[in-house]
Amino acid sequence: MTIGFDILAEDGAARRGRIQTAHGEIETPAFMPVGTAGTVKAMRTSEVRATGADIVLGNTYHLMLRPTAERIDRMGGLRKFMRWDGPVLTDSGGFQVMSLSELRTIKEAGVRFRSHIDGSYIDLSPERSIEIQHLLDSTITMAFDECTPFPATHEQAAQSMRLSMRWAARSRAAFVQRPGYGLFGIVQGGVYPDLRRESAEALNEIGFEGYAIGGLAVGEGQAQMFETLEETAPHLPRERPRYLMGVGKPADIVGAVRRGVDMFDCVLPTRSGRTGQAWTWDGPLNLRNARHRDDTGPLDPDCPCPVCRDYDRAYLHHLTKAEEVLGLMLLTEHNLWHYQELMRGLRQAIEERRLDAYATDLEARWNG
Repeated sequence: MTIGFDILAEDGAARRGRIQTAHGEIETPAFMPVGTAGTVKAMRTSEVRATGADIVLGNTYHLMLRPTAERIDRMGGLRKFMRWDGPVLTDSGGFQVMSLSELRTIKEAGVRFRSHIDGSYIDLSPERSIEIQHLLDSTITMAFDECTPFPATHEQAAQSMRLSMRWAARSRAAFVQRPGYGLFGIVQGGVYPDLRRESAEALNEIGFEGYAIGGLAVGEGQAQMFETLEETAPHLPRERPRYLMGVGKPADIVGAVRRGVDMFDCVLPTRSGRTGQAWTWDGPLNLRNARHRDDTGPLDPDCPCPVCRDYDRAYLHHLTKAEEVLGLMLLTEHNLWHYQELMRGLRQAIEERRLDAYATDLEARWNG
């Protein structure tokens, strides 16, 4: 078999599930910490695992440039290279080609771009993207796509989406099937319901182990993102996991879970930790704020993480103001714990069929 997916409970459109892979199980709804260059920044993999994370994300674009996929393959694959004992999902590199590289040229064959590291020209095609992810020994491989920019006209979004669908078919053909591994297709189409439906139907016809929803959280706003999810999710196979790429804030995750999404990733909790921001059940805290300098209380009294157990706000404020490395490490650890606690709460709420009440309580605290 490839990867498996069992739906254990449902509450409205929300699903509580479990993904079976060659490298372990993933409880869903799941949040995947982002390990762009083979590391979740400021965290050891044992600490990431302690938060409750079942899977981490690696980045094809960054790893192909440095240290190269071939080198990682010689080291035994990305999991061994970074000392992570669970599943790994790698994105296809398409988003980073759009957002980071210079002088890119998109053609039917693929993309030619200049490296943001040394300026060299690199060609990336669907076949090469799949090959790189195979060399990385990715548990879940993503089809190569073009991330449609926002805003885009209907015509621009249609052309981009249809190119991605042709690339999806080539990605499927290039993927090497192995027990416990899988390939996810990516739905595109901007904010246009007819294009999202067309994209989903094209991917269904090709057939994938899971389905991602791409091209959102790129500036369209939460309301439009939720509308697009409502137009997209019903056209995806019920028996396969659904992954909303690059999302996001806790409120975005809760809203997407209520609309049938199973998997998430975002740099926000780790990036926030490196910039002095902590996520709590009462909303984000800026640890640079002077009001924390004499506060001997924990970051969040309702958080079970080691940071909230062992350190107070005054010390974390001092570390942040002094730009000590320990400060960003501790805030990153807390933030990842917070996100995993949120996912545990969502899973339990779905099991107990009280997701609406759980979401309402969260929103009241965030807005209080």
